[in-house]
Amino acid sequence: MFTGIVECMGKVVEFAPLDTTESGGSGASLTISGAKEILGDCHLGDSIAINGTCLTVTEFSEDSFKVGLAPETLSRTNLGQLQPGSMVNLERALAAGHRFGGHFVQGHIDTTAEIIEITPDENSIWYKLRVQDRKLMPYIIPKGFIALDGTSLTVCDVNDDESWFTIMMIAYTQTHVVMPTKKTGDLVNIEVDMLGKYVEKVTTSILQGAVVDGGSAVTSQSYIEKIVERVLEKKALNK
Repeated sequence: MFTGIVECMGKVVEFAPLDTTESGGSGASLTISGAKEILGDCHLGDSIAINGTCLTVTEFSEDSFKVGLAPETLSRTNLGQLQPGSMVNLERALAAGHRFGGHFVQGHIDTTAEIIEITPDENSIWYKLRVQDRKLMPYIIPKGFIALDGTSLTVCDVNDDESWFTIMMIAYTQTHVVMPTKKTGDLVNIEVDMLGKYVEKVTTSILQGAVVDGGSAVTSQSYIEKIVERVLEKKALNK
């Protein structure tokens, strides 16, 4: 679990499509430097979010660390587009007892969004982004939470028909995250608020009549159908 409060920015040393070393696991790997600030208490197997993507540390030194990248991760995120020298947002998994400053972020990227407009506004910046997977738009609401490259931000405007939303970034945030280094056309990792997903799952199950019996989902009479039947029964009794 993460908060979306970026701890520091690191720099990509290497993106290896096929890393045959022991720490690479014969798959894709990513090595990040400039991370001394978050590696003082690091252990192999720890979780660190890179641009909002929860990844497992397979090797580390005083200043750098390596993570493995699964095909699913590469298909859903912008990590495969990183080049040596690219800056990335870094955040360690939340430790118990620490102040919770952002919102609940799992580090499980839903999709990417394309930056379609960047508009300065005094010392702040407006970003307008188009979501690649429009099925996620119901979870993006005005004044709701969203994580962009792992940065917890507040949604401003939303256009469901055109699949875009806006955020405004204050001056302080601009100096602590990678977003201001991006330009129009670049892709940003997004994770929508997971609480919206849980609410939808529960309410849909209730309304459609899905119940659990012995660990297996079965379909029963929907909640709405039951309410209608009760109303009709009451009307019949009152005749």
